[in-house]
Amino acid sequence: MSRRSKRFVRALVANEQGKIFDLDGYAAAGMACGELIPLTDSDTINMPAGGEHLFLPDRRPIVYNTSSEDFEVLTENPYAPGKQIFPVAAFNAPGYTISLVSAYAEESDAVQLPLFSYGAVGWSRGGFRVAGLRVDPERRQDLRLMPLDKIKKGVTKLRRQMPSNRLSRHLETCALTYGCPAAKNFFLGRYEAPLPTSRNCNARCLGCLSLQEKSSIPSTQKRIDFTPSPDEIAQIAIHHIKRTRRAVVSFGQGCEGEPLLAADVIEPAIRLIRKAVRSGTINMNTNGSLPAVLERLFEAGLDSIRVSMNSVRKSCYGAYFRPRGYGFSDVVDGIDLAGRKGKFVSINYLNLPGFTDAKSEVAALLCFLEDHPVRMIQWRNLNYDPVRYWQVMGSRSKDHELIGIPRLLDRVRQAFPRLKFGYFNPPREKFTV
Repeated sequence: MSRRSKRFVRALVANEQGKIFDLDGYAAAGMACGELIPLTDSDTINMPAGGEHLFLPDRRPIVYNTSSEDFEVLTENPYAPGKQIFPVAAFNAPGYTISLVSAYAEESDAVQLPLFSYGAVGWSRGGFRVAGLRVDPERRQDLRLMPLDKIKKGVTKLRRQMPSNRLSRHLETCALTYGCPAAKNFFLGRYEAPLPTSRNCNARCLGCLSLQEKSSIPSTQKRIDFTPSPDEIAQIAIHHIKRTRRAVVSFGQGCEGEPLLAADVIEPAIRLIRKAVRSGTINMNTNGSLPAVLERLFEAGLDSIRVSMNSVRKSCYGAYFRPRGYGFSDVVDGIDLAGRKGKFVSINYLNLPGFTDAKSEVAALLCFLEDHPVRMIQWRNLNYDPVRYWQVMGSRSKDHELIGIPRLLDRVRQAFPRLKFGYFNPPREKFTV
């Protein structure tokens, strides 16, 4: 099918005041490393509820001229010559994976973008369209199901029930100040409750949400500055499990470091939880770097782990996570240990078009899944400046031949039909496909 026979999605830009408008005669464009693709109705979806539009400073939009059938960098507003315009990106709601990045060209002095994902977006048939796919149908973090008045009622109730629990106070800030969906769900008695615990980390992730050292980009939330006691942790978890159907409680949140480094309080907390309740799922979001510590936690009653990885290739993994005191082989050993113990293993696969869908990365992922006991991939968007990420990864991987994110997911699904796809940590009632 020729480009002329496709229905293009109109380009969106923003003026200096941040007002968004579409451009007649131009299609929106997405990019994946050095590849540019015009957006059409057939390769986009309606922008999910809860998504946000992002204004990209120090950059110029790249659009597709439908008359000349070529890409252009717009340096000024075609409706108001001499006036600047800027690219617009979509930060999609949880449960959706982007398939292309908003197309733009940086100015020479462009500052690094904050910690978001920057999906391609346009306008068609009276609504916003984004380049993405839905990977998890669950409405766990649908903001429309989290009314503020009910969250505040939950906060007030917990203050009466747990007046001295510091972890509960911390989660109040997460829910009401930072808007954390997991913390909101805790106060609403839904799905998965967070159990942030660790003040320290043994990695220096480029996109760390809670600590940015010697960086021009700000952290998106403040890291927990105390270590909850086992009793405080258990009180939160038991409360959530007792009142929530198919409850999940999870160590390892965006507002903390690596939970394995807080095992001295997490291990007794898990034992307290399991002494009080046999139901519910105890999960840990982790880098999996300390297999011996993981073994202790599995023996205490940890049900599942979600291991964060941006790549299954050692050099690319190291370039993003920048580990301190552990190596990629330790992460693999942690995953294998969990499999031997019969525990459920997910990969928190931080993906970005232009790297994750490169043929060499796809081949490495398929080999990894063949050799290691991964039961689920959570296809999560990498929250990092895409151009700078491509630059970092490009020095370690010269392969720029891409197959596209949709085809990547199809390839993995065909090769491993029993592998679960998703975005959220499942309860143990859903560990099997």
